[in-house]
Amino acid sequence: MIRSLLVLFMLAVWTGRALLAETGAVSGAPAAPAPEPSAPVAMPVSEAPGPETVPPPPALSAAPVKFYVIPVRDQIAEPTLFIVRRGLKEAEVAGAQYVILDMDTPGGSLGVTLEIIEILQEKFKGRSITFVNDEAISAGAIISSATDQIYFSPRGIIGAAAPVQSGGEEIDETMKQKILSYMRAKIEATTEGHKYRSEVLIAMMDANYELKIDDTVLKPKGELLSLTATKAMKTYGEPPTALLGAGIVDDLPALYKHLAGGAAFEVREFHVTWSLGLAQWLTRISPILLGLGGLCLLIEFKTQTFTGLGIVGVVLFLIVFFGHNVAGLSDHVPMLIFLLGVALIFVEMFLLPGTFLFAGLGVLLMLGSLLWGMADIWPSDGFSVSPGVFLKPAYTLSLGFLIGIALFAAVLKFLPSTTLWGRLALSAEIRESASAPLAQERATVAIGDAGVVISPLRPTGAVEVGGRRFEARSEIGELEAGTPIRVVRRGDFVLIVEKLDA
Repeated sequence: MIRSLLVLFMLAVWTGRALLAETGAVSGAPAAPAPEPSAPVAMPVSEAPGPETVPPPPALSAAPVKFYVIPVRDQIAEPTLFIVRRGLKEAEVAGAQYVILDMDTPGGSLGVTLEIIEILQEKFKGRSITFVNDEAISAGAIISSATDQIYFSPRGIIGAAAPVQSGGEEIDETMKQKILSYMRAKIEATTEGHKYRSEVLIAMMDANYELKIDDTVLKPKGELLSLTATKAMKTYGEPPTALLGAGIVDDLPALYKHLAGGAAFEVREFHVTWSLGLAQWLTRISPILLGLGGLCLLIEFKTQTFTGLGIVGVVLFLIVFFGHNVAGLSDHVPMLIFLLGVALIFVEMFLLPGTFLFAGLGVLLMLGSLLWGMADIWPSDGFSVSPGVFLKPAYTLSLGFLIGIALFAAVLKFLPSTTLWGRLALSAEIRESASAPLAQERATVAIGDAGVVISPLRPTGAVEVGGRRFEARSEIGELEAGTPIRVVRRGDFVLIVEKLDA
């Protein structure tokens, strides 16, 4: 028993350190003074910057301006959502004034794109920036449109955002028009305050849409719009307003200086790790992992002996926490609460059987920590978390519970005929036979028999009744050595006693 608890403790320490190291993938750059004026944004000489191109610079103060940079690279898929969600949560914790999406992508999943847009609009409205470095094609262009400012590298290109199937094939025309109609409404809702942005994005998505500003046709029907950095910065209308971009800068350091406006600044970056691809699969098979983990714990509790399956079950649950941590949902706190719940159940089983208090509290902590660990809770939510965020975790947990019950029923039906079950049964039989003489001795003690405490009952210890020594537990409070007692009932492993009043 002690060995199993030590193993659980070591697992808790190791997993906590691993999750902290994973979270520590964000490296903070030291605050750097910017004594020279901020670098001007490169723009075509013949055009003056319009309202779209000038973000309000932060007020100069002693505190540095904090930037948090999240890379959006390669194909946009579920790992991209993990990166953005987890990066934005860490930016909230770091108190970043600006979040910069460092983007170079050929596009990807529309579903993931819509989830990222929703997060940006809900959590970082007014503080998000895209740096097109060097391509924001298709889904990348749509995500860029949801940020507050779009900056370009000199080689930057944005556009060609028509919806297609995951394999690149054309979508059925009817379905395509439904998607375009929905995306138009979505873009118009997310681009309010930007004069030309919604029209430009629609022209990138719909080949049948003609983009015309004043008397100039920028895109005729029959093709999709793509823009270079220079074309995105071209101004139209009165007052002159850039078509899409906020500026052209050589690189990210130049962008930091421009946005800081001459103030000191510090930069933190999200570093992509190998675990993101693994987390994609772990989150998908979470119900199976939960079911297998529950099965292992059920077998361990049923045999009431240390078989190692309990440790396997705990490890499977920790893998679930790990996957959701990497996916940007859970931190290490729910995992530690889960391990506390497991420890309380082991205390109930092996140290204080029959109380049900520790087991009940342990089960509640385990279930609550699993729901918490799989829920999309943001640092800024505090205690105002909507119950809706627990719907998906509750579904995953319920499915895992059903899988565990089904597997346990199969075990009870088929496993008794196997060698493994024979070993487990033999282990339990040996433990039971070893305690049989003690049980027989306890049976000779009558309810009401008097005795004395030999070693303090806190709440368990040893007593002497009728000249023989027994393991005992105090029913109420603690009893010191030498205290007179009487037996109130016999437990499976101990005598239950109380203080004998004079």
